[in-house]
Amino acid sequence: MAAAKKKTAKSKAPASVKKAAPKKAVDLRPKAKPASAKPQAPAKAKAVAKPATAKATKPVAKPKAAAPATKATRSKLPEPKTRPAKPLQKPASAAKPARKAPAAPAIKPAGRPAPPAIDTALLHDMVAWAKAAGADAVDAIYVEGTQLAVSQRLGAREQLERSEGRDLGLRAFVGTRQAIVSSTDLEVGALKELAGRAVAMARAVPEDPVCGLAPAEMLARQWPDLDLDDGAEASVEELADWCARAEDAARAVPGVTNSEGASASWGRTRVALAASNGFAGDYSRGGYSLSCSVLAGDGTGMERDYDWTSGIYVDQLEAPEKIGRTAGEKAVRRLNPRRMKSTKAPVVYDQRVASSMLGHLAGAINGRAIARKTSFLLDKLGQRIFKPGIRIIDDPHRKRESGSRPFDGEGLPTRRWDIVDDGTLTTWVLDLASARQLDLKPTGHGSRGVSGPPGPSTSNLYLEAGSASVDELIADIDNGLYITELIGFGVNGVTGDYSRGAAGFWIENGKLAWPVSGMTVAGNLKDMFLNLTPANDLVFKGAVNAPTVRIDGMTIAGE
Repeated sequence: MAAAKKKTAKSKAPASVKKAAPKKAVDLRPKAKPASAKPQAPAKAKAVAKPATAKATKPVAKPKAAAPATKATRSKLPEPKTRPAKPLQKPASAAKPARKAPAAPAIKPAGRPAPPAIDTALLHDMVAWAKAAGADAVDAIYVEGTQLAVSQRLGAREQLERSEGRDLGLRAFVGTRQAIVSSTDLEVGALKELAGRAVAMARAVPEDPVCGLAPAEMLARQWPDLDLDDGAEASVEELADWCARAEDAARAVPGVTNSEGASASWGRTRVALAASNGFAGDYSRGGYSLSCSVLAGDGTGMERDYDWTSGIYVDQLEAPEKIGRTAGEKAVRRLNPRRMKSTKAPVVYDQRVASSMLGHLAGAINGRAIARKTSFLLDKLGQRIFKPGIRIIDDPHRKRESGSRPFDGEGLPTRRWDIVDDGTLTTWVLDLASARQLDLKPTGHGSRGVSGPPGPSTSNLYLEAGSASVDELIADIDNGLYITELIGFGVNGVTGDYSRGAAGFWIENGKLAWPVSGMTVAGNLKDMFLNLTPANDLVFKGAVNAPTVRIDGMTIAGE
């Protein structure tokens, strides 16, 4: 069978604490911090699809290539037991001084990565087979993914996992009817049968007047090189070393009493897309990540915190020692929290949680929500929704960023959009279908998976930095809340009503005074957007980024 998928062996040690909560992470360099660092976890091909990761139990030390074309570029992974010198031997109790950090792992670019295991020529064959079976229009997408992840807790290896997957999706149109099928079997006979089934299914489904491929004149014909893959592959030894250095540094912080562990990962996704309207293109995306999470205090007074870093290239990552030290210091700072009385006051969202504001905005301007009339910003196009001077940008052409993409999931060109310019909402986020529903032009935001139709999605969405520092942002706040963690998701996308649990620090006389927890912040997103002020500390760490922001006039519920 052609669906070659494998997963590394897992080795788990008993854990007394749950695994770290951070979403992304991984850091390479020992000291210097890069200008910008996503994701998330290895960056996924957000533009078009998610790779399948069906798992089989094969030894990690001798992985086989997912397909012949990738075998030449895949380095052989070392056995997990071949750790570099000076392995960690830490007891599970008190924090110990960090060991002397070894030289930074040398993951060097290996040149441009190999192309996907199949190329657009085979995709065009699939298109031809579906057309021969009676389809009026067809597109086909192929996604190939490889991921490697290592984690440790209290100095002992907890997980080692490798996964490889290949998926192919076919969308066939018969008139205004469409059907989508996917397969991991890439044998020619199986693919011909798949094409026939797709057409048969399309004849049986209800009509959809807004479905269909883009006309040829709208297609992307050329696109920039966004440098989304360094061509290298991390080894188990290297990822394990980053974990060890991060956790050592975290446990060396006075007051840290336990660890949820450190995790490091590397991944690569290759995407190829072809359609009967004449489009054909492919690209590759790689990425690294590191995270560390530890606990401070004892008994019921324990507090947890974390830090993480990610990037397309190794030199975009922060040093493992810095990630660990920051995680430990943040956990200790949260000890002995108070619960304040309810009030109405300014709220400051730390850089780590400020990007959630952009997530709410993206959902409200999504073309599907607008077409269905389920957005609190439904009538706000062309109107001011933020303060003057606020600019929110979606830029798919930022080099070496996790959300970048050379073309969208429907073969349309991508470009930078000033979604909010000088506080004014300028556009919706549209794919072809939502644009047709609204009688507008698509914006190149189609995102496609192998088993579903395209949908609107942002790329690198960020709030432009303001002019004030974080200290200046809070200097005139007599009493307020500085949020470092949000809990729950009490947001109504139709009305904009907002209510979420929060923890962080109380602001008193313009300074962070003491930790607080068990608080709730509430308001309406329309009012919150109009009262939002950004700081100047914007850093790129994923596909959605924002600096620290202040929002005046929010309700804070406590005692």
